[in-house]
Amino acid sequence: MWLPLLGLLIGVLIGLLFPYQIPVAYAKYMSVAALAALDSVFGGLRSGMENKFDSGIFLSGFFSNTLLAGLLAYIGDQLGVELYMAAVFAFGVRLFQNLAIIRRFLLKK
Repeated sequence: MWLPLLGLLIGVLIGLLFPYQIPVAYAKYMSVAALAALDSVFGGLRSGMENKFDSGIFLSGFFSNTLLAGLLAYIGDQLGVELYMAAVFAFGVRLFQNLAIIRRFLLKK
C-alpha cells in the first residue's frame, strides 16, 4: 500500500531538488503522462486499502498507462487532432473515481 505513496513522494522530492524546465513543445505530452501516472498512483492506493495491491500490476500499469498517454498525444499531434484530450478525460475520470473510493474508505474507518 505504501509503494505508490512512496513513489509519489520520491518523485515530488526529485522534482523540487532538481528543477528542470520542460520545453513548451513537450508540455502537452508531459501533462498527459503525469495525469496517467497520478491515476496509477491513486489506483495503487485504492487497491492497497482494499488489500488487493500487487506491485507487478501496479508497475506495469504505471509505465504502460504513462507511455500510452504520451503516445496518444504524439499520434494526435502528427494527425493534427487533439487526441490527448481523450486521455485527459479517461484518466481524469478514473482519478476522481479512485479518489472518491479512497475518501469513502477513510471516512468509514
